[in-house]
Amino acid sequence: MAYAQALLATFVLLSWLARQSCSWTSESYDNYVIEACSVTRYQDLCIDSLASYSNTAKKDPSKWARAGVSVTIGEAKNTTRYLVGLKKKNHLKGRNRLALSDCVDVMQDSLDNLHQSLGVLRTLSDEVFETQMEDITTWISSALTDEDTCLDGFGGQNGKHVKLLARKVTRVSYFTSNALALVTKLASAGP
Repeated sequence: MAYAQALLATFVLLSWLARQSCSWTSESYDNYVIEACSVTRYQDLCIDSLASYSNTAKKDPSKWARAGVSVTIGEAKNTTRYLVGLKKKNHLKGRNRLALSDCVDVMQDSLDNLHQSLGVLRTLSDEVFETQMEDITTWISSALTDEDTCLDGFGGQNGKHVKLLARKVTRVSYFTSNALALVTKLASAGP
């Protein structure tokens, strides 16, 4: 009986803590970032990573899209650096080493696509807005595909290095997905 009560108390405490860490209130986050991130799949990540942009972006979908792509570039750079370092240290052997080499290549391609997107987002023009948005959407979608391709090479493989790199690349794909949602919102809002 005491064990069941202790278990119930632990469950209630953990449930309360989970709600506290995931609850977004106007006290902990600005309403601008909450509204901007409402279109994203990974809202907690979006809000946490973009909260500092609230005062400048406010209700401007263009600024939110730029912010989303910018933070994604930062995450992708850090992960790519990690992958390059892992490759240099020769921790992975055989099939995993080949997969890592491919992963580095596709992550660099992903970064190129993200940089292209940010460059165009900084120079949006009313006259060619739709074409620009189509290009940006294509590049960010390609970046997301590159990240998925990186992970495909390690399918079914285990080991601490593989698990860690999979977590890092997956996290980048969450950022990329959010950036794509913010760009899609901008495209629907118009110039």
